[in-house]
Amino acid sequence: MSNMATIKAFIKRHSAPAYFALAFAISWGGFVLVMGPSGFPAAKDRFETLFPFACLAMIAGPSAAGILLTGLVRGRAGLRELLSRLLKWRVGARWYAAALLTAPLLMAALLFVLSLLSPEFLPGIFAADDKASHLLTGLAIGLLAGIFEELGWTGFAVPRLRLRYGVLATGFMMGILWAAWHLLAAFWASGTISGELSLVSYLLDPFLLLVAFRILMVWVYDRTGSLLVAMFMHVSLTASVRILSPLVIAGVPLLTFDLVWAAVLWVVVAAVVGANRGTSKLPCRGKTSEAIG
Repeated sequence: MSNMATIKAFIKRHSAPAYFALAFAISWGGFVLVMGPSGFPAAKDRFETLFPFACLAMIAGPSAAGILLTGLVRGRAGLRELLSRLLKWRVGARWYAAALLTAPLLMAALLFVLSLLSPEFLPGIFAADDKASHLLTGLAIGLLAGIFEELGWTGFAVPRLRLRYGVLATGFMMGILWAAWHLLAAFWASGTISGELSLVSYLLDPFLLLVAFRILMVWVYDRTGSLLVAMFMHVSLTASVRILSPLVIAGVPLLTFDLVWAAVLWVVVAAVVGANRGTSKLPCRGKTSEAIG
């Protein structure tokens, strides 16, 4: 067997680990190339200049790795199947509501309550000087992140993990890896702030913000089989963070919000698990996973 055939056979046997390794390598490698080895953490002026390039470098990893490995593992049939999940839009209205409204409603409610305790938690959209620009920038970043990341995370990785694990385990593993994928960018951005626990807050933020939410994303995808809806849910989260987050938040205030957010989300996850106990999809493989295998 040739070296190429051996590599291809290995990737097919270990497609999920191979995907994560490639996604991290592309994103982090591209990020370091753009920023330079001495660009960590970033100074504020450099951060503002290079932020668009940083976003593009990061989102290239999940999408490129997902498309490349789909083609390698399953060929044209796999790419057609990926497209069919992307174009699947006929799902119940409640799933669109869950995908689009969970993040902004929860985030707005939590920030409103916290802002009663301290003005530091005032949502960014209310404090921004140019509210239209703030809103449009948040939506643009949300669209880029949601579309390109989910081509890989949900397009490739989630269905393969669901072949072996339930929704809760799949979502938890995906959430940890998704959060870890953000660490390099979080460390780079930490140079723009200072104060007590500022670096710690930036490094913990992805794990507190994302892990439980990814479990909900996997659950919604498991019930719909729609990659499009998964993209909408990611867009909604990222746009909400960009639009609603206080303009300057780090250190203890950021950790406070993240801990409250995580606690509420884990309560929602527990409620979902409890409500679906005894059903066929939550503890075992879903229909979307069966089609991938």
